[in-house]
Amino acid sequence: MAPATKSRGASVLLAALTAVNFLNFIDRQVLFAVFPAVKADLGLSDAELGLSASAFIVVYMLVTPVAGWLGDRFRRLPIVAASVAVWSAATAVSGSAGSFGQLLFSRTLVGVGEATYSPLSSAMIADAFPLARRGSSLATFNVAVPVGSACGYVLGGLIAERFGWRAAFYLVGAPGLVLAAMMPFLGEPERGATDSPSAEAPSVRRFADLWRSPVYGVTTAAMAALTFVLGGLGAWMPTFLFRVHGLSLASASVTFGLLTAVTGLAGTVLGGWMGDWALRRHPSGYLRVSAAGLLLAAPAAWLAIGSDQPAIFWSATAAAEILVFLNTGPLNAVIVSVAAPRLRATAVAFNILCIHLFGDALSPWIIGALSDGIGLRAALGVVPPLLIVAGVLCLAAGRFMPQRR
Repeated sequence: MAPATKSRGASVLLAALTAVNFLNFIDRQVLFAVFPAVKADLGLSDAELGLSASAFIVVYMLVTPVAGWLGDRFRRLPIVAASVAVWSAATAVSGSAGSFGQLLFSRTLVGVGEATYSPLSSAMIADAFPLARRGSSLATFNVAVPVGSACGYVLGGLIAERFGWRAAFYLVGAPGLVLAAMMPFLGEPERGATDSPSAEAPSVRRFADLWRSPVYGVTTAAMAALTFVLGGLGAWMPTFLFRVHGLSLASASVTFGLLTAVTGLAGTVLGGWMGDWALRRHPSGYLRVSAAGLLLAAPAAWLAIGSDQPAIFWSATAAAEILVFLNTGPLNAVIVSVAAPRLRATAVAFNILCIHLFGDALSPWIIGALSDGIGLRAALGVVPPLLIVAGVLCLAAGRFMPQRR
C-alpha cells in the first residue's frame, strides 16, 4: 500500500475512533449532570450517588484485562463494534431505573461495554502512527475526553431541565448504536506496522516483564493519582457549583461543561504538540511535559476550590483544567510505546485496570462519603496534593526512560 494511502487510512481510522470516543464520554458523564435530580427522585444519599458512578468504573476495570487479551489475539474492530452497541443500549436502559439497585445494575452494563474500547483503540492508533506522531495522534483521540464529557454535562443538564433526567439517558444512548454498525467496515492496521526498531527504545515483549519496567509501573502510578482527581472532579463539580456557588442544575452542568470543552480541547491539543516536540529533544520529553502540567495545576486547583469570588474561581478552574489535560496524549503515548506491538492492547488494558482500581473507582464514593461528613468543599481538598504526587511520579518515570530513541 502506498504511503499516502496508508496515511489516509490512518486518518480515517483516527477520526472514526475519536467520534466513538466522543460518544463514550457523553454516556459516562451524563449521570453526573443529573445527580441532583436523580438524588431527589430516587431518594439517594451522596454516598449512593458516588457508588453508582464507582460501579461503572469497577466493572470497567475488571473487564478491561480480558478485552486487552482478546485485542492482542483477534481482529479488533468487530470486538470494538460489539462493545459500542452494548454500552449504548445500557446507557438508554439507565433512564428506566426506578431504584438504586436498578441504576447500579444499568451502570455496570455500561462499564462492560466501554471496557473493550480504550485498550483496543489505543493499540490500533499506535499501530497506525509512528512514535514521533503518537503523542499528537493519541491527543486527538483523547480530545473526546473533555469535549465528550462537556457535552455529557451540557446535554444532561439541558435535557433533564426540559424533559426530565430519564430522557437524558434515552437520547444520548441512541447514536452509539448507529456508529457500532459502521465500525467493522473500517480498515484495521497491521500490528507493529509503523514501528521502527532502529529508531525506538527497546520494547517490553512479555507480560511477565511488563511490571518489571519502571517506566510502565511508575507512569501507571502517576496516572492512577491523576485518575482519582479527574473521577472525583468529574462526578462532583456540577454539584459543587449547584450547592456552593448557587447555580441552577442546568446552569451548573452547562457552564462547567462548556468550560471543560474549551479548556480540555486546548490543553489536550497543546499537550500532544508539546509532547511530540519535547520527545524530539529528549527521550523523556513526554513525561517532562506531563510533570510540568500536573505540578502547575495543583496551586490552580487549590485556588479554585477555596475561592468564593466568581472571577477567581472560574479563571483558576480554567487554568487547572488546561494544565491537567496537557498530559493526556503524552502519558498515553508512553504506555503504548513501552510495549511491543503484540502486547500493546494488554499493556493498555492493565494500565486502565490499575489507574481505575486506585483512581476513579474510589474517588466519587470517597469524596461523596467525605462530603456527607465534612461538606463538599472540604472533601475536594484532596485534589491539589494528589496532583503534586502525580507530577513527581512523572518526573521519576522520566529518569528510567532509555536514553536512545
